[in-house]
Amino acid sequence: MQSTIEFARQKDQEDPLRSFRSRFHFPSHPAGNDSGEAIYFCGNSLGLQPKDVEAAIRQELTDWRELAINGFGHAKNPWMEYHDYFRRPLSKIVGCLEDEVTVMNALTVNLHLLLLSFYHPDRQRYKVIMEAGAFPSDQYALETQAKWHGFDPADVIVEVRPRDGEKTIREEDVMAAIEEHKDTLALVLLGGINYYTGQLFDMQAITAATHRVGAFAGFDLAHAVGNAPLQLHDWEVDFAVWCSYKYLNGGPGAVGGVYIHERYARDKDLIRLGGWWGNDEATRFKMEKGFIAKPNAGGWSISTAQIFNMVALKASLPLFEEAGMERIRAKSLELTAYLSWLLQQLRYISFEIITPAEPHRRGAQLSLYFAERGKEIHQKMTEAGIIVDYREPGVIRVAPAPLYNSFEDVYRFYLILQHFQ
Repeated sequence: MQSTIEFARQKDQEDPLRSFRSRFHFPSHPAGNDSGEAIYFCGNSLGLQPKDVEAAIRQELTDWRELAINGFGHAKNPWMEYHDYFRRPLSKIVGCLEDEVTVMNALTVNLHLLLLSFYHPDRQRYKVIMEAGAFPSDQYALETQAKWHGFDPADVIVEVRPRDGEKTIREEDVMAAIEEHKDTLALVLLGGINYYTGQLFDMQAITAATHRVGAFAGFDLAHAVGNAPLQLHDWEVDFAVWCSYKYLNGGPGAVGGVYIHERYARDKDLIRLGGWWGNDEATRFKMEKGFIAKPNAGGWSISTAQIFNMVALKASLPLFEEAGMERIRAKSLELTAYLSWLLQQLRYISFEIITPAEPHRRGAQLSLYFAERGKEIHQKMTEAGIIVDYREPGVIRVAPAPLYNSFEDVYRFYLILQHFQ
């Protein structure tokens, strides 16, 4: 590797995904590049807008205006089947069968709904293992679920935390916790990638260990979907939830996603909260009592598809199909390795990359830990036209998204940081 603009531009010329950059809108900044674009490394928080989104939204507005109720059957993209348009592309992204995936609601709503199906604590099995420092929404969901079932969260939740002096969790400690609590364990619920450190967990090994002791394995994939390689079906993960506004570029607050392994997705008798949209289409319009669940992940849907909360994601997913997750991951590994190498050449600012160095243990994000001056450095980055985010305590998260970020973006980021004191 070389810390020169020529090297970065040569890498961009060799990049098979280089054309995708022009298919996204970048925010502008007075200190941006020759095109006035900011350096945007915040796709782990909110992905950029694909240029096809505006036309896609206009199409739905047109169909609503001109067809009204008839849009459910005669819109260009009939609304009655709208949720089904996502099954094929998402099944490729998360590695599952089309019957195992659907879109609905938002991440934490979906987590609560699936916990009602997969977390049935009793006096024998009631504990849940999660990572310490999980995203607060996951913590709150489990706390309140424990209370809902009449348990004390302090007795229910077993947190696996980094060892003293370390920032990431050793997976052998996750395995040890599973073994230690094997007789009382009901569920393991981890973030596929930890939002703060960027650590990618070995979901296959954790799922296998969880199943060996008779518990369920679920994952919050908010930071993994569209970012890291996933094979949820083959790994036999029981369930997973995610949002679609980060790496999937579905827009702020966009619809959430759900995966449920086929052994449960096709089980109409598995307990869940029912609703009209989750009822079997063959009987839905009979308007009769008696919920009959769809024999797929859609059986957990409750309400009518939210067209305008899904349309941007629908416009984004063809880009993933065209690029392919293998090529996206390959570029991501190179981009993140280049970023890591350049950061190690810096001399004037003091920080630690706390994201694992091994490529298979991380996604696109590198978390830079500043023992001091973190907020000050983040403000300097903002003023210099760099869009990244800051998370307490002391971490600046930097995430070059391979669909739209370039090697030149990474080099420009490094060049700016060279002048920080």
